Formats: sequence, structure tokens, C-alpha cells
Amino acid sequence: MRIEDLSFQDPQENLAYDDSLLARADTGTGGEVLRFWESAAFFAVLGRTCAAGQEVDAAACTRAGVSILRRSSGGGTVLQGPGCLNFSLVLAKTRHPALASISQSYGFILDKVIAALASCGVEAFFRPVCDLVLGPGEMKFSGNAQRRGRGHILHHGTILYAFDLPLIGACLHMPPRMPEYRRGRRHEDFVANIHLDVGRFKRALGQAWGVLG
Repeated sequence: MRIEDLSFQDPQENLAYDDSLLARADTGTGGEVLRFWESAAFFAVLGRTCAAGQEVDAAACTRAGVSILRRSSGGGTVLQGPGCLNFSLVLAKTRHPALASISQSYGFILDKVIAALASCGVEAFFRPVCDLVLGPGEMKFSGNAQRRGRGHILHHGTILYAFDLPLIGACLHMPPRMPEYRRGRRHEDFVANIHLDVGRFKRALGQAWGVLG
């Protein structure tokens, strides 16, 4: 596995680059990757099957200068931008048996993220299907999604550490599908930033995947 810390100015280019990493891995011209990136511009990104009209307030996004994009992985709609760290993983199915099951794959991957966060002083908890929360209030700070290729998977993860949280409620509707632990809470009562040394976390996650010594 190699590590890349690479962000583009254009949010669409950041999404497309992740897809290219998966494509190269599946055609044998790339390999396993851990990538970190963060967008300098705010944007809403819909999961592969999300309906924009249900999940995004397009007028509010226009007023706030927030573009609306779609990613290739599943999951729900999220708002991204400064203060939201992305980690992307391209992993070979043959090297990691836990990837054969979607539910097991989230647990396998996020266990490493939880361990890396713990080394940075953040106690995080996994909540199915694919979230990380702070206890005991179960405030979400990380959402995750996957796209599955022939021989590899692309895992998208986000971590809110200094994000403009009120902008989420302004730009996104309540999602049509919610995990049980959310208990119908509004965005402002459900999401949170964590206190995180981003550089330290990057090193810790790289170590967890054996990329850094």
C-alpha cells in the first residue's frame, strides 16, 4: 500500500481522482492506496442512488455558493468543505477476507480508524451501518461509503474536525433514510466536530495500515 496526501482545488476533481485510483487498481496499473484530501470549497455530494430533490435544498446551496455533486459510492448525502478531512482507501479483496461482506468490511476498516483516533486522544464508537460517533450522546462526526470494483473496493470516509456545522442544516433536508441511533434528530442535534490534530491522525492511520513505520 502507498499513501497519498493530495487535494485538488475542484471538488469534482477530488471525487474523480478517487475513482481513478480504483480503476487503476482493478486494471493492474495501480495498487492499494490510502489517500487524504480536503476540499477548499463547500459542496454537497449525493451518494450514487440519492435523489437530489429529496436530500438537498438547491436554492439554499445556490445562495451559499455550494455546488451539488454526485459520487460513485453509496451512502447518503453529505456536505463537505474546509474542516472536513477525507480519507480514501483502495483495498484488494484477496488480501483482506473481511471485505467479502459489506457489513464486515465497515467494521474491519473503521476499527483501524477508531484505533488511530484513540492514539490522538479521541474516543470514537462504531454505529452501523457506517458511522463513527462520540459517546455518550452518539453525535456523528464521520460518515463512510463504498464502491466495489472487480478485485478492489473504494472506501470513502469523512471526519469533521473544524467544519461549519450550521451550513449542513441550511443546505440539506432531513434524509429519507436514517439509522436507528439517530432517533430522528435534526442535523444540528446530530453532527459534531471532534478536536483533532490532523497531521497526527494521518500518521496514526498510515501506521494502522502499515504504510508508515
